[in-house]
Amino acid sequence: MNILIINTSERTGGAAVAANRLMKALRKEGHDAKMLVLDKQTDDLNVLTLNTSRWKKQISFIRKAYERWVIFVYKRFSRKNLWSVSIANTGTDISRHPLVKEADIIHLHWINQGFLSLPDITKLVNSGKPIVWTLHDLWPCTGICHYPGNCVKYETGCKHCEMLSGYFPMDLSQQVFIKKQKANLHLITYVGCSRWIAEKAKQSALLKNAEINSIPNPIDTKTFCSQDKLGIRKRLGLPLDKKLILFSAAKISDIRKGGSYFVNACNLIGETDSEWKNKTEIILMGGGNETFFSRINLKVNPLRYVSGDKDIAAIYAAVDLFVIPSLEDNLPNTIMEAMACGTPCVGFNAGGIPEMIDHKGNGYVAQYQDVEDLANGISWCLENHINLTMAARNKVLECYSEDVIAQKYIELYSKLINKKF
Repeated sequence: MNILIINTSERTGGAAVAANRLMKALRKEGHDAKMLVLDKQTDDLNVLTLNTSRWKKQISFIRKAYERWVIFVYKRFSRKNLWSVSIANTGTDISRHPLVKEADIIHLHWINQGFLSLPDITKLVNSGKPIVWTLHDLWPCTGICHYPGNCVKYETGCKHCEMLSGYFPMDLSQQVFIKKQKANLHLITYVGCSRWIAEKAKQSALLKNAEINSIPNPIDTKTFCSQDKLGIRKRLGLPLDKKLILFSAAKISDIRKGGSYFVNACNLIGETDSEWKNKTEIILMGGGNETFFSRINLKVNPLRYVSGDKDIAAIYAAVDLFVIPSLEDNLPNTIMEAMACGTPCVGFNAGGIPEMIDHKGNGYVAQYQDVEDLANGISWCLENHINLTMAARNKVLECYSEDVIAQKYIELYSKLINKKF
């Protein structure tokens, strides 16, 4: 099969990482999978970009800036939640691109920030090609937001979006919702990375008549694997005799990632364990983490942004525990990566997290937004670390390995192609 995977970026962001891994997994199974992106970061010949010249890069930047400007105006020039919504008012018509014409299957992933507009998506639908769209967030199901939180307006029809500042005579969220209704999005076959997001999508007024499946993201279990913990710590200059806890996010200060709950949980443990400071340190991986230094009662080792699967895998293998207190998340690649390296995880009962972490089996699922239970989970996992490592690794091998996920997608692709004919 000729499979075309479409994503705004080749490597930046969770959706990009998952899409890129799926392409490689499908190629290992003998299929001609390629990726079409705006932002290309590697020299992989199977990844092609629309930005083939300096001029085209400038046009892409203008499109992205124009979308943000429209949102900025509707937010009454407030930057709060500026990147939490998208309106797909500008993009590129790729319906006549050679890769699109050659493809047996078109597989959309994350297409925002000036890549594809709603009319561009409609042209792909009207091309008659089978289209799959993996839901890395809920944007295809809502008016404009990527994660609606407690809002359920998308179940009937979005309006008066809480992520905008005040009301305009022309309601932006309602406008985009109506445009999506007219875009024939229900003709696309959807895949939720988690059962949680698939169920959310089924509740949407936009996708109530669409086919929605659930297939996790894949991971290369040869790259992400157990390694020499002490050897890696020596190489990275990390302490050899401490319990190391990892917290990671592209933007650590993002409220949705729950960083404040992590800080409060660590501080709570410190209040009851006099040796906590002496035996434990924190590893922070990501950007925007300066504000955490003064709030946490443990030594913090900031690693900033780390790129490259091998380097990321080494960090997961070097630590004893990964904590992900996200308040809303789909199927985090970070949990999959940590567990593949034999590192147990602690997270809230939110989104797809409890589908990945088996409570007291390979980690700990804390009650939602409960700092005390999160602290209990951290302490419990550190005490039972040895018993959890193999279970964490086995969960990934059974549920998320490349061959397992590739076969599930191949079955879906084949069904859609046969249906067409």
